Amino acid sequence: APGVYQLASLLVELDGSDEASRILCADALYQMGCVEEAHKLLLLALSRNPQSSPILARLALLQLKKGFMYDGNQLLKKVIRIGDTSCLLPIMDIFKDEDRKLMQTHCHFRALTILKNKQED
Repeated sequence: APGVYQLASLLVELDGSDEASRILCADALYQMGCVEEAHKLLLLALSRNPQSSPILARLALLQLKKGFMYDGNQLLKKVIRIGDTSCLLPIMDIFKDEDRKLMQTHCHFRALTILKNKQED
């Protein structure tokens, strides 16, 4: 992760508008345990592209990790509204095991709640 972070940082310096390099940099920071720095970098990337599902999904995980369930839910809803959920499966490979389990459990619970509410309606 440190080597990936250094490479991604250089790529960001070369082209500050390159979203993929910013995401790669944030992923490396996350893997190194620098969650707050990754969060700040993702927020900056989101300000440049507020409809980016890969950024929103990563931010959702970080919010869930911090215990901010409402914020995590809102970010996941935005990913679903955008319609690009294809980013979720590859991101799961990046997440640490405990965070992957957190995201899977949270999404499963929310899906069951939504289905239950629709059945009641």
